[in-house]
Amino acid sequence: MKPRRFTTVLMTSAFVAGVAQDAGAKSPASAASTVRDRRPNIVFIMTDDHAVQALSAYGHPVSRLAPTPNIDRIAKNGARFDNSFVTNSLCGPSRAAMLTGKFGHVNGFNQNGETFDNTQPTWPLALKEAGYQTALVGKWHLNYAPVGLKFDYWKVLDDQGEYYNPDFITEAGRTRVEGYATDLITQYGLDWLKTGRDPDKPFMLMVHHKAPHRNWMPAPRHLTRYQDVNFPVPESYFDDYKGRAAAARQEMNIYRDMYEGHDLKMTKAGSAELRYDPWKGAFGRMTPEQRAEWDAAYRAANDRINAARLSDRDLALWKYQRYMQQYLATVASVDDGVGQILDYLEQSGLSDNTIVIYTSDQGFYLGEHGWFDKRFIYDESMRTPLLVQYPGHIKPGTKVDALVQNIDYAPTLLQYAGVEVPQDIQGRSLKSLVEGRPPAHWRKSLYYHYYEFPGFHAVRAHYGVRDDRYKLVRFYGDIDAWEFYDLKADPQELHNRIDDPAYRARIGTMKQELERLRQQYRDDTPRKTPASQPQD
Repeated sequence: MKPRRFTTVLMTSAFVAGVAQDAGAKSPASAASTVRDRRPNIVFIMTDDHAVQALSAYGHPVSRLAPTPNIDRIAKNGARFDNSFVTNSLCGPSRAAMLTGKFGHVNGFNQNGETFDNTQPTWPLALKEAGYQTALVGKWHLNYAPVGLKFDYWKVLDDQGEYYNPDFITEAGRTRVEGYATDLITQYGLDWLKTGRDPDKPFMLMVHHKAPHRNWMPAPRHLTRYQDVNFPVPESYFDDYKGRAAAARQEMNIYRDMYEGHDLKMTKAGSAELRYDPWKGAFGRMTPEQRAEWDAAYRAANDRINAARLSDRDLALWKYQRYMQQYLATVASVDDGVGQILDYLEQSGLSDNTIVIYTSDQGFYLGEHGWFDKRFIYDESMRTPLLVQYPGHIKPGTKVDALVQNIDYAPTLLQYAGVEVPQDIQGRSLKSLVEGRPPAHWRKSLYYHYYEFPGFHAVRAHYGVRDDRYKLVRFYGDIDAWEFYDLKADPQELHNRIDDPAYRARIGTMKQELERLRQQYRDDTPRKTPASQPQD
């Protein structure tokens, strides 16, 4: 059966009548135009792999040393969601879930390397068909280009994109642009807001950053920003993974699995030549001037580490600090860009009628369990930032504790835009939550499913359920195992209590809830996955 399309509902008859009365008994056609003009604009800003721990609106100790004041403005002006999660902590599947409001087994995109069906219903296409002008700049990462979503304007990175002098794809083809990716994406978004749109129509702009995705290359102005800052080391950095077979067999450990050249920018003694660097494009595309500035910024620190000849444990701690310094310096340019966009909206008078959303495609490990990357159902990767402002509709400083998921973005934005939410959409609108009118029967638990094994980082396929206190996980494939966590007693998820008699009844209840969710979301997997996967 062909998927049903989103249906546009511009207004109810009662709303039209009310507007006509307010406007001096204008005709219904005139009233409809007035209503259309009042529909909110939408600016949807998404980063790649931005951990909640690295966003100072959430107050984590790391972010206090590397604040994000501009992104925090959205939380100050509107709402911060404290229990925002993804359905699958992986770039492509998460983006597909956001666009469609459906899990990957329904929208057809469960793992990187698959091809997203651009013709299926998505909220950007629905807004376009409802009369919005729509634009997308930055990372797409679902297939070659967003053809089929009918954006009025789009300019996307080629696949993952590179930080320096990236290739951009438009309808005219692919072009390499000199500059820094985060700054270029911000500028393209601002250019469209200022000169590329019809000022008489509501608009929707998606600003999708590559940052702070691996391999964490800061802009020239931020290269040494945190070079002398020591960040707090997570208690679980030297985790022994006892009782967690899948965690023990991953390949995403900072001090064992990071590439010393490509990721950590370590050099061979006495030179600026990088150590192991398997993906040459990141540095090979730099101009001589850019590379000279980069090498000058890193040379002294690299000379010191080469001379120090650190022991295994000390080197592991040094690698953590280098990783954090780069990751957070890469976030700094995102914060700069968000500030520029917010400033323009305020200065142009657009802010009052514009919804601004800040989120990421998933969370990320900043040394917890010794890891970088994401994928696991554990909270650091399953949780994602979500900040929303809409003056006059969302009270400044609002905090939302309810369990929400990235499949909720689509119905929320459709409802705000006056577009009917299809019955087959699997998310729920957040409008009532964010406006302080929580529904009587909000969800009590969340379903998660990660598929990509074999694949990068060797994280085993698994699915599970999380509520406000407990988490139950089933790993399947070459590791067939269950895990259970009491998040109140064990927030770091270090102690698997699946065999603890004290939790037997609760585990039984959670298994029933897991099966209920699998039936609700129509997930009859697990299934086999391909043996090789593209970079995440």
